[in-house]
Amino acid sequence: MRDITDIQIKRRLQFDNPWWGDPAVLDRILGDRPERAYLSPFHDLVTNRGVNRAVVLMGPRRVGKTVMLQQSIKRLLVSGVERTRVFFVDLQNPVYVGLGLQRLLDMFLEMFGHDRFSDLYVLFDEIQYLKEWEVHLKVLVDSYPSMRFVVSGSAAAALKMKSRESGAGRFTDFLLPPLTFAEFLKFRGIPDDERDIERLNGELLAYVEFGGFPEAVLVDQVRADFQRFVSSDIIEKVLLKDIPSLYGIDDPQELNRFFTMLAFNTGNEISLDELSKKSGAAKNTIKKYLDYLEAAFLIHRLYRVDLNARHFRRATTFKVYLTNPCLRSALFGMPEEKDMLGHLIETAVVAQFIHHAGVGNLHYARWKDGEVDLVALNAGTQKPVWAYEVKWRDKLATDDFNSIIKFCHNNGITNCLVSSETIHYAGEVHGMQVQIAPVSDTCRDFGLWLNQEYMSKGIHPRRLLPEE
Repeated sequence: MRDITDIQIKRRLQFDNPWWGDPAVLDRILGDRPERAYLSPFHDLVTNRGVNRAVVLMGPRRVGKTVMLQQSIKRLLVSGVERTRVFFVDLQNPVYVGLGLQRLLDMFLEMFGHDRFSDLYVLFDEIQYLKEWEVHLKVLVDSYPSMRFVVSGSAAAALKMKSRESGAGRFTDFLLPPLTFAEFLKFRGIPDDERDIERLNGELLAYVEFGGFPEAVLVDQVRADFQRFVSSDIIEKVLLKDIPSLYGIDDPQELNRFFTMLAFNTGNEISLDELSKKSGAAKNTIKKYLDYLEAAFLIHRLYRVDLNARHFRRATTFKVYLTNPCLRSALFGMPEEKDMLGHLIETAVVAQFIHHAGVGNLHYARWKDGEVDLVALNAGTQKPVWAYEVKWRDKLATDDFNSIIKFCHNNGITNCLVSSETIHYAGEVHGMQVQIAPVSDTCRDFGLWLNQEYMSKGIHPRRLLPEE
């Protein structure tokens, strides 16, 4: 059996780095793909030489991590960085099997006569394909302080990074989530100031059907076979392969069935007892599955507070939301029932908020005779800041406001926020100020705020790991 030679490996490296020969090739590769709102804050981290840390780009599969790396490289070249000072490796290519990060870096240094003190940008894509990657990356960061190291990895790699301390003080993680609704509209050519509510509602329904993945939004063929796209790239690779191999799960199909059950019930309140009974798995196993799926950024849990916004000592019930609402549509099709569509729209609302660093302070409230869909607590005082009720209809009776008004009154909130399908209203109901706006407006406007008032200022949108 013949081994792959160094010459063949270097040829592949030249193929992966076409800008070494002709920078225009990268333009042809990227084409007219729109930039994600996350590109600028990510690129700021890539170019920040003030701290000696590797940037670790994490996120679910197929949300655009590789494209964002390439777009960041393009910005480097446009800014005047020498093209032979940028090194990119796609580690999922079989040519690189068995080669460590150090060996690949050595080849690059040798090809262009760089030394260990050269100012270089080194990017490794799909880092999860390298065993114990975090250990090797830390060594490179320590050994080559003049170089900027950037890696990308699936959520499975993020799980591994969270479970070890190898990168303590050496990694800065950056989460790239599925598309926000505002990004989806941009990708579809809808202007930011679009006010045709019927058009926005139609786009919101398209968003919950296929809108979390850039590829599905931009490529007709992917959208036409969306169920297979999700099945092969999410179900087979994440649920049946990545997570089971990382944690030694003996029955991947059980995890798959469990996720499918959660996806069908997105936005519903559930309990460990109920999940155990319906799935047939032990409660301890259920707890682990929930942790794995949440760390893999497939689901997000909201925990309950009472009428006075107090936490429960034992979190026996909680709500589970898909981080990408179109996963449910891919598995089960778009729901015809108004009630289930309402849960999917509520999932879309929550999906906008989980991009924000303060998502850990988001809860729902429920007590004996009332419930509020979303409640945000102040991180320091744990007092409610706002309350929001999600409605996907315009026929709102005064009784529909009873719970949120009672909660706001009990907690000193002066303005109740309620969504609708198409109507705007600001006025007084039962002595409390109520503000009603279409849910599609809310989803779009929050995404615009996240980009314009948050990420544009260089604020990290969300961390997977705690600050060090």
